[in-house]
Amino acid sequence: MKYRVSVLQYRPEFLKKEENLKRVVAMLEPIETDLVVLPELAFTGYLFASYDEVDLVAEAPPEGLVFTTLLDLSHQKDMSILYGFPEKADGVYYNSSVLINPDGSFHVYRKVHLYNREKLWFEPGEEGFSVHIAKDGVKIGQMICFDWSFPESARSLSLKGAQILCHPSNLVLPWAQEAMKTRSLENRVFSITSNRTGTEENAGISYYFTGKSQILGKTGEILKRLTDNEEAVYTVEIDPEEANDKTISGKNNAFGDRRPSMYYQP
Repeated sequence: MKYRVSVLQYRPEFLKKEENLKRVVAMLEPIETDLVVLPELAFTGYLFASYDEVDLVAEAPPEGLVFTTLLDLSHQKDMSILYGFPEKADGVYYNSSVLINPDGSFHVYRKVHLYNREKLWFEPGEEGFSVHIAKDGVKIGQMICFDWSFPESARSLSLKGAQILCHPSNLVLPWAQEAMKTRSLENRVFSITSNRTGTEENAGISYYFTGKSQILGKTGEILKRLTDNEEAVYTVEIDPEEANDKTISGKNNAFGDRRPSMYYQP
């Protein structure tokens, strides 16, 4: 099965949601793909300093400027789009991602493992990790940024049948891109990490984002990796059904050889 997957990397401007959206739409309009992954908090910036700032840019799908614009684009371009955003639900904020499909269906994931100052503004997701269907029936698992640091995130999604791990990120630590090689390898799945670039400053705090967005094959091989400051969209053709085969050797299977009774059970 031939399936085109894309990763977008750029530098959003803090709190300038409309300007960022216009820029990303312009980057996506010439692209022909089946699935594209955008960064965490893709249109808002990251370094919030108050609930007022979060509320200014938060959305609640199926409402909101970003959601409705990308819903239309998904239908127009016949592609699934996955991006990160600040979600407001019942007066509470979550660091979330949403998969939008060309048929109008969508699926929201709320980040389970919050990093550092995210805990000041967001509540952790309590729904756990679920596999959702993207265009053409491909099974994707949503995880966000710091979720990479917990092997259970990728393993849970993979055991539930994910063929592609979609990983919107705002990475500031130096290890995630390399660690995701292992997440793909140990689970025999493809993965797409979309990171942002640049330095962001607000309220006396400054973060440098590491870029290096990437698309990985099922044994952790780099199919495409951007530089630390590149702003672009890249597309790779894969066969997601390869991720259904967990064979390691003639006598070994990545999932068949698991022995859960031997593992620590809290």
